[in-house]
Amino acid sequence: MLNEQLEFIEANGYDVELLRNISIQTFTETFAESNTESDMQKYIADRLSIQQLSNELQNPNSNFYFLKSNHQIVGYLKLNRNDAQTEKQSIHSIEIERIYLTQSCQGKHFGKLLIQKTIDIAKEKHCDYIWLAVWEHNTKAIAFYKKQGFVEFDKHIFKLGNDEQLDIMMKLELN
Repeated sequence: MLNEQLEFIEANGYDVELLRNISIQTFTETFAESNTESDMQKYIADRLSIQQLSNELQNPNSNFYFLKSNHQIVGYLKLNRNDAQTEKQSIHSIEIERIYLTQSCQGKHFGKLLIQKTIDIAKEKHCDYIWLAVWEHNTKAIAFYKKQGFVEFDKHIFKLGNDEQLDIMMKLELN
């Protein structure tokens, strides 16, 4: 990380193809081994299409941020506020709906940078807490979030293709 030139860039409607590419790459790297090809393809077609991502980019209560290392996109965040949140929460909360890094950048402390970016934005928006949902079988991610101070507070169903999966909802209080 010492020799890396890192920067955050907020995505806009012109970035939809870049967003789609990093979304498909990181989602596939993270979940392909644990899910069927058909469920992965259905999720990508439904949730990571150009049209779907364009709609999400146009939502004023959702923001995407690319993390660039040496001018290359290596990860991204999708943050939701108010009615854009996937579960009804406080208007004083912010959801991390998506937080992904390329496999080659995992273990470089970039995840901490993504969480810190979220904390900075949440504090700027006067939020009381940050929350996210993580697949119950993604033990590596759960351990990472716990290390960052997140605690479990609920569960919900996440549909990946035709497969209903249980997600653990976690939150980080910002007091």
